[in-house]
Formats: sequence, C-alpha cells, structure tokens
Amino acid sequence: MLTPLTRRGGRVLRALFAGLLLLRRPRPIHVRGRVLEGHITWLPGAEPSGIAWVDEAPSVPVAVVARLSRSVGLPWLLPDVIGLALRIDAGDLPADIELASTGRGVPGRFMLAVQRSASRAWFGTLFPYRSSRGPVLLSARQTSDGTLPARGDALDAVLTRAGWGLRLYHATPTGLWHPFADVSLRMRAGADDAANHGTSQDDAGLRFDSVRNALPGAGTYPWVRSLRQPSYRLVQGTDGVTPG
Repeated sequence: MLTPLTRRGGRVLRALFAGLLLLRRPRPIHVRGRVLEGHITWLPGAEPSGIAWVDEAPSVPVAVVARLSRSVGLPWLLPDVIGLALRIDAGDLPADIELASTGRGVPGRFMLAVQRSASRAWFGTLFPYRSSRGPVLLSARQTSDGTLPARGDALDAVLTRAGWGLRLYHATPTGLWHPFADVSLRMRAGADDAANHGTSQDDAGLRFDSVRNALPGAGTYPWVRSLRQPSYRLVQGTDGVTPG
C-alpha cells in the first residue's frame, strides 16, 4: 500500500542521487567494484520460502555473475558499506539480487552496516520480496576459510587464486534464517574496474535492478517500488534522464 511517506521518501532519495550525480558519473555510489563469475548450487531439503526461484531447486548449478563493491568508495583502511549484486541466468531474462552489508538480527537486518572486509559482512536485501507466503528477505554470508583482504590488489589476488564461497539464506522479516544455496565465485579475467584502467567490462553496462529484473516467483511491494525506483531510474538512465 502506497503512502504519502513512501512517495515523499522516493522523491527525497531521487533528489539525493541527482546531487551525487553532479559529483560522480555514471555511478554516484559503488563507483569501483570487481566483477566475479561462478555458479549457485542448491542445498537439498531446504525450508520453503514461497519464492519459486528459491524453492524449485534445479538439478544442475546455475551460472551467476556478481559485482563486489564499496558503497562510498572510502580508502581501504576505513570501513564502508559493502555491496554484493548477483545476476542469475533465469531462462529468457536475467534475474538480479542486490545485497548490502547489514545486521543479521532484528532490527539490524533493515539497517546498513559498515565493514572493512567483505568476509566479515552479513549481506541482506534490506527490502522484502513479495512471496506466496508473505514478505521474504534474502541474505548471504561467507563460507570460505580465512579473511578477504580489504586492500584492492590483495583482494584481487585472493579472488583470482582461491575464489570466494558464500551461502544464501531466506527469512521472514522477523524470522530465522534458512539456508538454501551455496555460491562459488572467482574473479572474472580482466574485469577489475579500478579507475586507473580508465574503463572496464563493468562500466560497459553491467547494471543491476532487482525490481526490473525480478526473481522468478517473487513480487515487489508497491511501497518498495515507490521508495527505491525513482532514484534507480535516474541513475540507470531509464526515466528519460541520462546519468552519464
């Protein structure tokens, strides 16, 4: 249900991102990142969520492309909100999952949290999906051994050599987290989009939007679209305004 508050919130966020675009183009946040690739393997006997993509486990691993980034782009010595976006092969169209470092419990799972290393982060969707069972949140956390470096060149080396493993979970807004799949990722060759290279595969058009590229069987609540999509359309150039 839409309310004046969510509409007003959407306009405020759009104005904020419009201001940031004056300083940073084409990405106002998550300016630099790393493009990873790998696959998702479903766990047997997982608790149902009400989202078809989560519950209908495929018989073979599914390809995934990911982007790992720091939101504000602060120096690596400082903590930042860490973003993790996943693009899944869902048949004719891609499906996106957008995660950011959050808390794990309640109310922390609805709040952004800063971390220095992605391996210390609990990644959550912040906004719930609409499922046949009601609102559902998704999350991820590392399953690999060791700590990922925060420094860029060292991080690249680990992601290239050893890769990165995570586990995906689902939960109701106040419920327990239930594991349902494992993600295995490695650095895509030549895909680090550090600005010192001038351009990258990432800058060439890899943009994520979990509302427009929805998971099969997952809906979006109107209040979520009202709050987040005005700024997304602006940044991604889909509302008639070119961001870059």
